[in-house]
Amino acid sequence: MVMRKLQLPLSQTQKVRFDRAIERLHSLSSTANSDASVIVTDSIPVNHDDAFLKGHGTSEVNGELLATVCGVVERVDKLVYVRTLRARYKPEVGDIVVGRVIEVAQKRWRVELNFNQDGVLMLSSMNMPDGIQRRRTSVDELNMRNIFVEHDVVCAEVRNFQHDGSLQLQARSQKYGKLEKGQLLKVDPYLVKRSKHHFHYIESLGIDLIIGCNGFIWVGEHVEVRDPMAIDDQKDEDMISSSAENTGKEQIFTLLETRQTICRMGNAIRVLSNLGFTVTLEIIMETVNLSNSKNVDIHDMLGSEFHVVVAENEAERRRTKRKK
Repeated sequence: MVMRKLQLPLSQTQKVRFDRAIERLHSLSSTANSDASVIVTDSIPVNHDDAFLKGHGTSEVNGELLATVCGVVERVDKLVYVRTLRARYKPEVGDIVVGRVIEVAQKRWRVELNFNQDGVLMLSSMNMPDGIQRRRTSVDELNMRNIFVEHDVVCAEVRNFQHDGSLQLQARSQKYGKLEKGQLLKVDPYLVKRSKHHFHYIESLGIDLIIGCNGFIWVGEHVEVRDPMAIDDQKDEDMISSSAENTGKEQIFTLLETRQTICRMGNAIRVLSNLGFTVTLEIIMETVNLSNSKNVDIHDMLGSEFHVVVAENEAERRRTKRKK
């Protein structure tokens, strides 16, 4: 965890409380891992009796392993490397990413991904609306704008790297595709940890949360993922017609309560990003629940007081977790 200097006006009391919380967080972090954060030329402790591999951001000088960049020391088996902070997204095959369409081109969409090059989503790598696995035709190409247009927010998976360094994406599952009725937020990619689960459905709130490895995070109204191949066509038509008759305009608009929940979660993520805290489902939900328990208004969540409260709460959470 890397704490940032808070760029908000603080009263004298708030400043004292915030500094105290940050000191506690630093002490807990340094106790857990004394060489967690390094700057250029800092020595990285290693056991020279055991074989180790020098990774990115390290260099051996006179038998001592030194950091060549500022960042956090990471150890994977025998590999020791420094993960730079506040850097642009460094993609890996299989990453779940969220992006925004910036161009509809021939048989492909170009997607902005917070990377030094745009991602490319080919029409052939896209799950078609009818759900049928078939060859793409000229008609499909003409209807590309019926799937995605410029400024649409989409979710996809990194398929591979092109020879020019650009990313090739794929969206061959119903869980990928266009994202609607929600907010797109951006955090520094180093605040997002790769995990087995980047798609989250918060059932109690009716909210979908997608934490993209590239630092783009989607918070939106829950959408049921259905496999069209497993649903009888007639039943599907009956369901749509019946739903349209019963709900009418309710299908078009998102409920006010849901919109407020989306905004509250979005502000929770913004606060965590401002403080430089790792963005995970657990910490996001704890921040949301904290704002509710303190009766903090959605707009006031971005104020100085709530930032201080979140920092104090995180310090207490880490202390309690360490005791366990």
